Amino acid sequence: MSPRLLALWLKESIALLRDRHGLLALFIMPTIFILVMTMALRDAFSPGVSIDAAYVVVDLDHSQHSRALIKRLDKSVSFKRLPAADDAENARQGILDGHHVLALVLPKGFGERLLAPAGADGQPTEALQLLLDPALSPALQLAFRNQVMAALGAVRADELTRSAGKLFGLPIAPGADTEREWPDEIHSVAVRNDRSVRPPSSVQQNVPAWLIFAMFFVVIPVSSIFIIERQQGTLQRLRAMGLPFHLILAGKLLPFFIVNQLQAVLMVLVGIYLVPLFGSEALELPGSLPLLLNLWAVAAAVSLAAVSLALLVASLARTSEQATVIGGVGNILMGAIGGIMVPKFIMPAAMQKLATLSPMAWGLEGFHIVMLRHGSFADILPCLAQLLVFAAAALAAAVWLNHRSLAAQS
Repeated sequence: MSPRLLALWLKESIALLRDRHGLLALFIMPTIFILVMTMALRDAFSPGVSIDAAYVVVDLDHSQHSRALIKRLDKSVSFKRLPAADDAENARQGILDGHHVLALVLPKGFGERLLAPAGADGQPTEALQLLLDPALSPALQLAFRNQVMAALGAVRADELTRSAGKLFGLPIAPGADTEREWPDEIHSVAVRNDRSVRPPSSVQQNVPAWLIFAMFFVVIPVSSIFIIERQQGTLQRLRAMGLPFHLILAGKLLPFFIVNQLQAVLMVLVGIYLVPLFGSEALELPGSLPLLLNLWAVAAAVSLAAVSLALLVASLARTSEQATVIGGVGNILMGAIGGIMVPKFIMPAAMQKLATLSPMAWGLEGFHIVMLRHGSFADILPCLAQLLVFAAAALAAAVWLNHRSLAAQS
């Protein structure tokens, strides 16, 4: 190995260690983001968990069927039912006072008209009334309506079964007048290459996502050191010593590559040990050595892309302020469209197509292929190729820009 390259690595390491505030930001920022976003998005990745939206049921019918509907609603843990209100007006006032956000009113005659909805027999039928807080998310409004419709359909099915049994003289078991207990007939299974396990959690989205975001933020210390060296004449002295510029760039790659790998290790440890202390699930890593090596290959490719982009930004900018603006805004835009800040599956179709243009999206897809699907090296090869081609293009552009700048000064 070239002694000159070793000397450059040592120089960059010393300069990097002096920037303690920048190093702290590279490690503390993603830790905070992982903890905050994992807690904030936990319910979006865990169907069936309790939602912070309370409701009441106003039962004006007091029939066997209205009680059966309420009992079925209680079986769902998604929404929390508070003690019933006396009448619809009290339920409405409870929403205005902020005690709950939803109120379901069961009208008189609900049980008698259960199998004759919408006046099917020529007689008017009073509909169920759903009172809601207009500030409640439309998604939660729809979720609660669907939950009520599902419970209502189950109560109607039980009543149809009981009525058909009486009509045809079939024996009715004791307790058949109450709602039937149906087993859970749907079990969600995530499909992976080697085995089938439960679906991913919020931490499995947020740890790799914010790790990638933090890796790309090396643009701040890289550009800061690069611009200071340019302003102080360090780069000119290195060139006067006969060092080619591509060797100078290579000297900057390894120290920041190592920083990125340390970030990866720390963020994984945060996901495994720190996130569970805040009430979420622990990060699960693949258990086999080949999959762990695939995971490191993705982290290495993301790091090369991040450091290469940082060197390009440093070559473009003339001051640290310009580098901070270009690099910071660029990272935020890549994270916004790349599924880092907002999970890709939440985006509309047009935004999902746009996400494929972000290098952060390529890295996140690679991490998900290994962590969630336990994909092989061949499966992550397209993501690795995209990241490495991006890194090579960024480095080539940085070399070209500096050669052009040097030629202009000559």
